[in-house]
Amino acid sequence: MWPRRVALGAAVLPLTLLVLRDAPVRFALPMPAAAAHERPRPVPHGVPQPAIVSRAAWHADEHLVREPAVYTGAVRAVFIHHTGESNDYDCADVPRMLRAVEESHIKGNGWDDIGYNFLVDRCGTIYEGRAGGVRRSVRGAHTTGFNADSVGIAVLGNYGRGATVPPVLMRALAKVAAWKLLPGIDPRGKVRLVSTNDASRFPKGTAAVLNVISGHRDAYQTTCPGEALYAELPAIRAATAALRRTR
Repeated sequence: MWPRRVALGAAVLPLTLLVLRDAPVRFALPMPAAAAHERPRPVPHGVPQPAIVSRAAWHADEHLVREPAVYTGAVRAVFIHHTGESNDYDCADVPRMLRAVEESHIKGNGWDDIGYNFLVDRCGTIYEGRAGGVRRSVRGAHTTGFNADSVGIAVLGNYGRGATVPPVLMRALAKVAAWKLLPGIDPRGKVRLVSTNDASRFPKGTAAVLNVISGHRDAYQTTCPGEALYAELPAIRAATAALRRTR
């Protein structure tokens, strides 16, 4: 289906800051030739970790983070978001954009850290969001009432009505979902989650039946992730299922 401040060249960072697999990172950071890197480990269903740009590589401001990570159960649901910026950004400028999102979430929203577990740019590059370890089940602040046992992935940009959703972006979303979802979960299926917050679409304590891969709007009163991206969720579910089936 699918064929405040940084100078990217100013610092030499160890290769372990980037976990490389099969997709190129869209901005280049100098790497020492002799450095070793960690081999991506597959989860039990055999889907390997995709390439992820670390917080250190995009220069997250760790001094802003208010509290250490909190961990939750294994991932049973994925919530897709968009961040709302213009879509015509240069992918080399994404680290600056991520630091702006981090500052907005912490200083503006009063959260402990950036809310999303992962972010994806229009070039298909995947970035570590909330701190705590990409391989662990870090509780995010992305979907009110349903942050437990779930992962939040935000697409940088605005994918409202009429926007074009790049295939490489959808492929990146599928890769993260296929890797993070608990073995045995069908990405095209449903999941039962209990709301923890009356501010969600479901009163606290209500058992909601949602798609395993849902849009933010399915659980909260919002237009996120935009009409165009929301319309692509069936294709993203199918691609996620194919990745888990073919490994």
